[in-house]
Amino acid sequence: MNLLEKIKAAGIVGTGGAGFPSALKLDCNVEYLLVNAAECEPLLQTDKFIMKNFAAQTVEAIDAVAAQTGAKKVFIGIKGINTACIAAMNAAIAKKGSAAKVFELDNYYPAGDEQMLVYDITGRVVPPASIPLKVGAVVCNIGTMLAIYDAMHDIPHTQKYLTITGLVKSPAVLHAPVGISFAECITAAGGASIAEYKIISGGPMMGKVLRKEDAEKTPVTKTTSGIIVVSADSNFVARLNDLKVQQILNRAKSACIQCSFCTELCPRALTGHKLRPHRVMRKMSAQDFSQNLVADDVLREALICCGCGICETFACPMGLSPRQVNLYVKAQLKGEKPDIPAGDFVVSPQRPYRKIAPAKIMARMGLLPLYDHAEYKCIELNTRKARIPCSQHIGAPAEPVVAVGDNVKCGQLIACAVEGKPGANVHASIDGRVSAAGQCIEIEGA
Repeated sequence: MNLLEKIKAAGIVGTGGAGFPSALKLDCNVEYLLVNAAECEPLLQTDKFIMKNFAAQTVEAIDAVAAQTGAKKVFIGIKGINTACIAAMNAAIAKKGSAAKVFELDNYYPAGDEQMLVYDITGRVVPPASIPLKVGAVVCNIGTMLAIYDAMHDIPHTQKYLTITGLVKSPAVLHAPVGISFAECITAAGGASIAEYKIISGGPMMGKVLRKEDAEKTPVTKTTSGIIVVSADSNFVARLNDLKVQQILNRAKSACIQCSFCTELCPRALTGHKLRPHRVMRKMSAQDFSQNLVADDVLREALICCGCGICETFACPMGLSPRQVNLYVKAQLKGEKPDIPAGDFVVSPQRPYRKIAPAKIMARMGLLPLYDHAEYKCIELNTRKARIPCSQHIGAPAEPVVAVGDNVKCGQLIACAVEGKPGANVHASIDGRVSAAGQCIEIEGA
C-alpha cells in the first residue's frame, strides 16, 4: 500500500480537534506542509510530550507526508518558549537530514489555530469559511504525525495521548486505549482533589463542559486532547455553560456598552475577516425569540467565528458572552454562507500588539493556579471495557463489521468507513468480546 492507503486503513483522523479524515486531507499537492505543534489551548501538555519523546518518529512521518503532498516548504510551528521541544525537533531533523524547519511562534492565544498558524508562517490569509488548501497549504497536528508514523508500520490508530489536569491529584499525560472512560482517566490521575466538579473535554477555551456524572459514560476518542477537572461552582467556563442564550442576551440588553473590545481583540477580525461580534450582540439583543432568525449582513458575520473565546474570557469588560451568541447564530443559520468581500484581506497593523498571553486569560478565568509548565509524567492505561464510537470524525459514521458475541483482538477492524463518503475506519483498542454493536461498539475485556 502507498502512504495514503496505509493512513486510510489505519483509521487516522486529525488528532488536534475536528477529526477530519487524514487520508482525504493529504490527498493534495501543496506548496506548504505546516505541522501544528503549538498546543493552542492553555493547560494541555500532549504536543510537548510527543515532541520530547517521539521527535525522530514524527520527523520520519513529516518527511513522508511532504513527499506525498509535494510540499517544498515544510515548517513545524512551535511556541518559542518551548525550548526543550525545539531542541528535540531540531536534533531529529539534523540527524535525519530532513528539509523540515522549526518555526518559532509567539506565545499567544490562539497560536495554533489553523488559520493563525497559516498566517504566522506563510503570511497568507485563509479566506473566511475556507481551508488552508485555498492558499497552498495543508496543516496537520504533531499528534497526527505520530499516528501516521504508526500507520507507516501497519499499526492502526487505537491508542491516544492526552492530558489529564486541573483539580486532580497527579496531572499527567495518559497513553490510553480509545474507548476508555473519562472516569478511568481521572482515577489514573489520582482522582479529583475536590468532591464536586465539572469536566472540560478538550481545552479550557473551546472544550465541552461535562457534568461529573458524565465521566462514566464518556469515552476517549481519537480527537480527545485533554480532560480538565474544574470546580463546579466557581470556574468561569463551568458557570458560562450553565447559561442559556436568552439569559446571555437579556444581560446584553442591559449591560452591553458597545465598546467594541470583542471586535478589536478578535483574532479573525485582526487578520482581515469581516467579523464584528459587537454588531452581532447589538442585533441579537433586539431579537424576538418567538420568531425564526433571519440571516442578514450582520448575522452572517457570526458564521466565520472560530469560537476561540477571547471575546468573552478576556475582551468584554462587562462579562458578557459574544462567543455563545455567535455559536447560537451559527446553529440557527445552518446552511447559510457568509458574505466574503472581494479583494485582498487587510491584516490589522495592531495585530502584533493585541496578541494575548495565555497566562493572562487563565488569570481572568480563575485558572491561573492550574497554569504551569511542569513536565508531566506519562501513565500507560489499560481497561477491561472499551466503548468505541463509530463516529469520531467529520463525515459519515463507520459501519460495524462485527456483531455481539464476536471475539476481537486489539487492532482488529470493527467498523469500516463507508465507501464513497468521507469517514474513517475504527479498530478494537483491547482484546475481548463484543457486547454491543450500534453507534458505539462495546468490548468487554477477557
